[in-house]
Amino acid sequence: MNKLFSLLMILLLGCSASTDGRPASQATDNDIISPLSVEGIQLVDDQGNPIMLRGVSFGWHNWWPRFYNAGVVKWLKEDWKANVVRAAMGVEPEGAYLDNPDWSINKVEAVVEAAIEAEVYVIIDWHSHHIHLEEAKDFFKKMATKYGNHPNVIYEIYNEPESDTWQEVKAYSEEVIKVIREIDPDNLILVGSPHWGQDVHLAADDPIVGYDNIMYTLHFYAATHKDFLRKRADYALGKGLPLFVSECASMEATGDGEINQESWQAWYDWMEENQISWLAWSISDKDETCSMLHPSASSAGKWQAGDLKEWAKLVKTYLNR
Repeated sequence: MNKLFSLLMILLLGCSASTDGRPASQATDNDIISPLSVEGIQLVDDQGNPIMLRGVSFGWHNWWPRFYNAGVVKWLKEDWKANVVRAAMGVEPEGAYLDNPDWSINKVEAVVEAAIEAEVYVIIDWHSHHIHLEEAKDFFKKMATKYGNHPNVIYEIYNEPESDTWQEVKAYSEEVIKVIREIDPDNLILVGSPHWGQDVHLAADDPIVGYDNIMYTLHFYAATHKDFLRKRADYALGKGLPLFVSECASMEATGDGEINQESWQAWYDWMEENQISWLAWSISDKDETCSMLHPSASSAGKWQAGDLKEWAKLVKTYLNR
């Protein structure tokens, strides 16, 4: 009996340990939600270990609301292996937040709450091209009040400034950050930079001070933005500016045109080398290259191969690496 008991114990212990003698993890990285913070230029978890988020952005909520639901969030996590999603709440177009704030908030909250349930990170994205300060402050006050105690919530306070100077974007950002920090002292905040998220070198020369856990967004479309923008980003990193790629894709900046695999690979390698988090654009079914889905795609995920465009298949391959 003692020998049998000992044998059983050995088998049980062997099943619960890794091959190098450490206890086996009971969850993958995709299942663990840690509070995020910024140390230098690096995003880290609650143990101070570098962490990269890799995922997918939803398209504008006002044009593709059908995908803003728990089924899609769950599918992106389980099938695509995304550990972050981005709720891109349109602000200015007809039918978007400025026209219909309550409905817009409902769509965003559907994604946020699904992400909390699925245990993935989620970016609440003020998807705007121009400054709307008071509306943004009111919106983020509501979001921080409702979701600030969830460590997987990230605030992106200005998607892509189009014509504003860095001084204008910085002043706007400082006011919105102040509103969030009065309620939520520590969740990650993403700050946009001028010229559709490309002028990170300007932010690097004059960064926001006085607040912790903020990063600056860099957006690229690989067929248009090549080595010149990576050099600009390298300059920003060298100046100590933490970067986060909250939107990227492999075609032209218009969102259309051919996929440039060589340029995309160069960007992917650069992000991996620098441990920079990234999200690909976008979950939508528009007739353009960057829209990942055909109109046949279900509104609730569980997409078949025939529902996916070339860009979706490429992103899914990279996320599953």
